[in-house]
Amino acid sequence: MEFNIRPASSEDMDSVHHLIRELAHFEKEPQAVEVTVAQLRAHGFGEHPLFHCIVGEHKGEIVGMALVYARYSTWKGPVLHLEDLIVTERMRGSGLGSALLDEVVAHGHKMGVKRISWEVLDWNEPAIQFYEAKGAKVMRDWDVVQMDEQGMAKYLKNRQY
Repeated sequence: MEFNIRPASSEDMDSVHHLIRELAHFEKEPQAVEVTVAQLRAHGFGEHPLFHCIVGEHKGEIVGMALVYARYSTWKGPVLHLEDLIVTERMRGSGLGSALLDEVVAHGHKMGVKRISWEVLDWNEPAIQFYEAKGAKVMRDWDVVQMDEQGMAKYLKNRQY
């Protein structure tokens, strides 16, 4: 199957947003997407972009994407975080996911990062198998820790010195 991999443009953010919503539905959190198309455009293509996005096209339609951003590890130095790699359901198994991951790894290598990291849901066995087959190490002994806006507000309200 033929597809084209390229850097995303601001004009692609409608399609990228659609893929993000598709992923949220797949991950059983369809109401969790708060980011808007306008925010994706402003955050990814403004004066100081917060992320780099790669898209995969098939017959002129965006059917996959990978979104990454720079991080810093106190143990390793510069690292890259893969926030999402999404392939629309009908294109899974086409090789598009591999092509997108290839581009992410090439991008990280070009940046000189020491590591690329991301999360995968523990029940998403097809994704886990895909990543492990590519040589990624799934670290099952680590838990993801997050603090949302409400948690931050509560923390700041209740902090004691």
